[in-house]
Amino acid sequence: MITTFSQHQITCAENVPFQPEHYSKFKFGDGSYAAAFGRELADGFIANHKDLLLGNKEIVIISSPYNSIPTASYAMTSFFKERLNLYLFEKNKSSLLESKIHRYKTYSADYGNLNYEDRVNLITTDAYHIDKSFLTNRVVLLLDDIKITGSHEYVIKKLITSHDIHAEFIFIYYAELANPSIEPNFENYLNYAFVKGLNDLVQVVNTEVFTLNTRIIKFILHSDINSLQTFLPQVRRDVLEAIVKHAISNNYHLMEEYTKNLHLVIAYLNNKN
Repeated sequence: MITTFSQHQITCAENVPFQPEHYSKFKFGDGSYAAAFGRELADGFIANHKDLLLGNKEIVIISSPYNSIPTASYAMTSFFKERLNLYLFEKNKSSLLESKIHRYKTYSADYGNLNYEDRVNLITTDAYHIDKSFLTNRVVLLLDDIKITGSHEYVIKKLITSHDIHAEFIFIYYAELANPSIEPNFENYLNYAFVKGLNDLVQVVNTEVFTLNTRIIKFILHSDINSLQTFLPQVRRDVLEAIVKHAISNNYHLMEEYTKNLHLVIAYLNNKN
């Protein structure tokens, strides 16, 4: 059984039911909006799915697939889980279990600019792993921040079907593009509503609630050198070190689009030493 739940439906490009600038900051690591979105989504889900939450099946939560570096939706999922666990505690029910869909390939294409066919063609070349035995006969909550074309959902459904996993799956989104006449690249309007360049990103990076994710690292490593050289002195050393560590763990040093800027960040840190 597979169903979906969305907290917000976008039906008009000029009247988005949340602040695009806040969403952009969330996508680039602002933990305050990850918390706000995750808690709001949890409250909406609780209001609509009390019978499921108070049933007898164990519930597993999974954020959007990733390899080494979490996505922005992982941070949102953490706050969703925290809020839902508090509700389950109050009802004397078991806390959420947690699992992960492993993803073993990365790409540099700007996903938010692609149409449905290009998105599917891109992500179906990826390799995924899901734990069938752990999920079987449980309720599985699959969280992501936004549904634009449904291409990610399509790939995960194929994964579920190919593994013949017998469970109840619910795809949960903070927002869903519910008007097919709006072009899929509307996603990039939301992504970059606030963070349009590295100067904007500095304002997010230097907050106490900043959390690294794969979008931020790609954005930095794909920026022009002049902007990067201006950006580096404005960022804390521990953040730059984390960028290098995560980039290498995700094999960005093997990608031609990222290697030059990655070495520039490393050289900057070495010179500071």
